Amino acid sequence: MDESVHATRYWHALADGRVQCDVCPRACKLRPGQRGLCFVRGREEAEDAEGIWLYSYGRSSGFCIDPVEKKPLNHFLPGTSVLSFGTAGCNLACKFCQNWDMSKAREMDRLTDAASPEQLARTAKRLGCASLAFTYNDPVVFLEYAMDVADAGHAAGLKAIAVTAGYICPEPRVEFYQHMDAANVDLKAFSERFYQKICGGELHAVLDTLIYLKQETQVWFEITTLLIPGENDSDAELHEECAWIREHLGPDVPLHFTAFHPDWKMMDTPRTPPETLTRARDIGLAEGLHYVYTGNVHDRRGGSTRCPGCGALLIERDWYELGCWHLDAQGECLSCGFRLPGVFDGPPGGWGARRLPVRIA
Repeated sequence: MDESVHATRYWHALADGRVQCDVCPRACKLRPGQRGLCFVRGREEAEDAEGIWLYSYGRSSGFCIDPVEKKPLNHFLPGTSVLSFGTAGCNLACKFCQNWDMSKAREMDRLTDAASPEQLARTAKRLGCASLAFTYNDPVVFLEYAMDVADAGHAAGLKAIAVTAGYICPEPRVEFYQHMDAANVDLKAFSERFYQKICGGELHAVLDTLIYLKQETQVWFEITTLLIPGENDSDAELHEECAWIREHLGPDVPLHFTAFHPDWKMMDTPRTPPETLTRARDIGLAEGLHYVYTGNVHDRRGGSTRCPGCGALLIERDWYELGCWHLDAQGECLSCGFRLPGVFDGPPGGWGARRLPVRIA
């Protein structure tokens, strides 16, 4: 087989001859030659090729160095750079997908770049990155590759970041997050209606992942909700979401509200007004969350971090650019000593808002 075809273990055989993929709640049931909805996991035609196979191991739609704030992660090694990459396919079917050319790809020849886990780690280290990020499409669908890259990165002194929708079954979830240092989980809305109608998924599975991350792991995680006018931006839904986060995850999990732009199958939906992001942030703060941010817009007030202890401006941000910095090397407020939740290691990085495409081959 091609080197990009990789054996997997989260599956089981059914009595009718099909094989069920057990990576995500979609539970695709496949006959020989069929692919799952994600398209990158499926069955071979050959009778001796038992089980489910991954078809995108070691292949990517491109590599790029980004600021960590773009993931978005505001409390994880601020100002540092990350080597970001994705493959193809996704296990959700979001009509508003803003990376649809990769996540909905059905042609494997779109994956024009290739790299082994060790090549990726060496490249990221050589270019001064602090982390490797699995993004653009969901790493759940290529978890074997993501975990191997994370391990190679750890051996080189790099962190591993998952940018994910959190749509994964309990057993693979445990193994996957054992390899991750940080995650941004895309909580797409706070209604089953939205998940079923717009994403082709289920909200409760994502909430289970968030509770698991909080209660069972040491992974630093933040949450992002893309606000779509008329779909998931009502006051009632925002209050419900923020109250759930406070009650089940605590007030210190950062929440990012980001702006939608028309894309893929929702070209007729208007852009998110900046006022909606500000309204959502105000609701989150009123519900008792300590760190609520606006994203995809220039908004120093909504993008900056203030100390819950004394109100001092701790980290000033304008989009992905850092300004005023009022923390010591361990992330403590220089005014009152309050320890800011997150992962901090010395002074902030100076990568800024740059985006640098990289060829590995």
